[in-house]
Amino acid sequence: MSGPTQGSGTQNNTFLEHYAPVPTALDALPPLPAGFTGRNDDITFLLKVLDPDRGAGQSAVAVLSGWGGVGKTTLAHAAGHAAQERGWFTGVLLVDLRGYDAHPAQADDALEALLRSLGVRPEHLPPPGAQREVLYRSQLNARERAGERLLVVADNASAASQVRPLLPPGEHGMLVTSRHSLPGLGRMRTVNRLQPDDAVALLKGALQGNDPDDQRVDQEPEAAEQLAVACGYLPLALQITAALLAKDPGQPLAERAESLAHAEGLLDGLNDGERSLRATFDQSFDRLPHQEQDLFRLLSLNAGPDISTPAAVVLADLPQATAERLLGRLAASHLVERGTIRGRWQMHDLLRAYAHEQAEAFMGRGRVPRRRYEQARARLTNHYVQLAEAADTHLKPPGTVVASQFAGRAQALAWFDAERENLIATAHTEATTETGMSLGFALGRYLVWRRRLQDLVMVRSLALDACHATGDTRNVAGAWNNLGLVLRELRRFEEALDAHQTARNLHQHTGDTHGEAGASNNLGSALRELRHFEEALNAHQTARNLHQQTGNTHGEASAWNNLGTVLRELRRYEEALNAHQTARNLHQQTGNTHGEATASNNLGLVLQELRRYEEALDAHQTARNLLQQTGDTHGEAGAWNNLGTVLKQLRRYEEALNAHQTARNLHQHTGDTHGEATASNNLGTVLKQLRRYEEALNAHQTARNLHQHTSDTHGEATASNNLGLVLQELRRYEEALNAHQTARNLFQHTSDTHGEATASNNLGLVLQELRRYGEALDAHQTARNLHQHTSDTHGEAIAWNNLGTAYRGLERFEEAVAAGQRAAEMLAAAEDWFRTGQAWGELATTLTAAHADPQQVTDAWNRSATAYTQAGAEEEATTSRTNATDTSADTPEP
Repeated sequence: MSGPTQGSGTQNNTFLEHYAPVPTALDALPPLPAGFTGRNDDITFLLKVLDPDRGAGQSAVAVLSGWGGVGKTTLAHAAGHAAQERGWFTGVLLVDLRGYDAHPAQADDALEALLRSLGVRPEHLPPPGAQREVLYRSQLNARERAGERLLVVADNASAASQVRPLLPPGEHGMLVTSRHSLPGLGRMRTVNRLQPDDAVALLKGALQGNDPDDQRVDQEPEAAEQLAVACGYLPLALQITAALLAKDPGQPLAERAESLAHAEGLLDGLNDGERSLRATFDQSFDRLPHQEQDLFRLLSLNAGPDISTPAAVVLADLPQATAERLLGRLAASHLVERGTIRGRWQMHDLLRAYAHEQAEAFMGRGRVPRRRYEQARARLTNHYVQLAEAADTHLKPPGTVVASQFAGRAQALAWFDAERENLIATAHTEATTETGMSLGFALGRYLVWRRRLQDLVMVRSLALDACHATGDTRNVAGAWNNLGLVLRELRRFEEALDAHQTARNLHQHTGDTHGEAGASNNLGSALRELRHFEEALNAHQTARNLHQQTGNTHGEASAWNNLGTVLRELRRYEEALNAHQTARNLHQQTGNTHGEATASNNLGLVLQELRRYEEALDAHQTARNLLQQTGDTHGEAGAWNNLGTVLKQLRRYEEALNAHQTARNLHQHTGDTHGEATASNNLGTVLKQLRRYEEALNAHQTARNLHQHTSDTHGEATASNNLGLVLQELRRYEEALNAHQTARNLFQHTSDTHGEATASNNLGLVLQELRRYGEALDAHQTARNLHQHTSDTHGEAIAWNNLGTAYRGLERFEEAVAAGQRAAEMLAAAEDWFRTGQAWGELATTLTAAHADPQQVTDAWNRSATAYTQAGAEEEATTSRTNATDTSADTPEP
């Protein structure tokens, strides 16, 4: 008598009998199917479990669980082959437990099959019961003593009780497959869907297994990917699809993918006559208890991709503890999956299609079940609407009464983040109802906050459609206004203009002064983007006056802020400064931190135009800090970008570089392509100052391409202009010429006179490098005249300076000296000391070329040095002083 056996949890005496040798079936592993691929991580895991040199005390049993059709059996066979190739097992025993058939195999039946495979004759089998298990273990122990090591593959188990009597003793190994998680048997491993590339490889291998000349996957790679997606990367679905394609070798993959693209026919299309995905799912579903079946069906009523436990509680009308228990059991059955966030549950698309079928069949049983499921859907929809409206209150301006369901803005945003896809899907489902309209309004502020603009335009459109469908004249103006806002964010300015005009007119028609004010303010913003500045100015002034009339301080502050932006575009900087200061003060008065941040940011832009850089720096830093405080990543990116531009003006280039890089990264994070383009363009200007010309070139090219992608002609013009400046530094003058000509033409197209003047000036600089001085003179004269037209004294001064150098190239020295002197005086008056230093330096060069009195030349160089010193540019100041000294030294004694 030997000691107790291991593995069953009970102690039995070993049952030993000696029989005559009989044939055994220990090479039972079938070959792997054509196209088997991937699963490397899974096989590595299983080999570690089966390794004879694994750690002491570690079980050599692994349980593979996953939903039907995911490839558990094939994976077990692949691991078995890999282990045998390493010489770890002398034989393999296979047993199908038929766990999901109508009549699953019992442990005694499985033991009989295994004992027969081990060579035990039927007449020598003990009767069902403990002695049969004892004989099984005795046979395995005997083989281990004989130097054999066997792998038992117990396939398709539905319960641990089927497997526990089959656990092998000693050093033998075991792989179990099940659609349920079966804890307590061995190391557990969930088998997931294939990776996309592996799914396509499986499809290709399966097709070529039938016909080696089948090249459809290589010929239609995109359609092959679509097929893999439609099959949910599920091996069984892919094998069925390959079989159907093999039967119809002339069918294009695209045609097959199109037939599977519609959920209502998806499961019908995954049946090859021998294998059916629906039948596989039926086996799992039919074994569920009634309550689990009911919850599985109900989950298909949720329009989105996953569901939270609280939402499932509402949907099923169950106590939370009951709902959690049922969801856990469905997850253990692999009919739902636990989400990456605890407390959330999801269902694969194929299982969702199956659950939807089951729900439709259940509702088809009569009026009572249909009514019950309709009420469940209504409960869930109302749950989403109520919480969305409650969360939205936390995103409104200060002073708004907030709902108690959320502790604050951060929690409200977190809820929106988790439920966004469900809310949008529900809005689609309820598109023509009041529910859809309510969701459209409730989601708006959140989607703006997170910059989910494509989602927002869809939701806004649905809300407008719902207003029309339900005859809601009270909210239709607001829906138009909201649609206009997102169209403007998407740079669809003409459509935005039409939407805001419609909203304003509707508000006027109903006598809603508050609504008219809001629509007028937004109308002004659309007009500004279209560069219709005078009309925009009038619209914002109207909005401001109406908000003052209704006592809406928050609205008035917003109108003042937008008014300042237009005044800045009109180069009416002092008025713009006053407008932004007023806006900032009103926002502070109402406690609107986000509004204060926006006004401070715009205030900094005006201060930059007024060359009050230290004050501008303070304003942008304040804006950045406030926007960080409110969690507005998109706004923070804009503040960083503006901070970089003022740092560049202060010649703090490394800090400016960091600011623009931060802005670019934040814009990328929020998906704002236009913002990313602007930041990349500004980044390039700083890199140019740092003489990192190749990097600057790449930044401006990136900016130009992104602006083209977003159809922002004005932004493209700005990037092209800056691109030309870098190409000049690289002495690629013909390319620079083309870039500046492109910029000039685009600025003309957008009616930006100031931009056209800047591009014309830069064009002249390139023409000078090409020694085409006559054309350069024309370009600089055009720039000067345009700057005079826009009252841009600073730009005019720069043009005068460049006119002087062009005159010098033409050896018209008297005109060159006059232009240079005028430029230096104007730049000094503007307190642009760095450019003043440049202007005096150019004048000194002109005087030298004109053979002027050396003392005049020396004085010019000294003035250049003084100006550079005032600008803090000591390197340039030293160069000018050296030139002054050299000129004096070369002056002959009288």
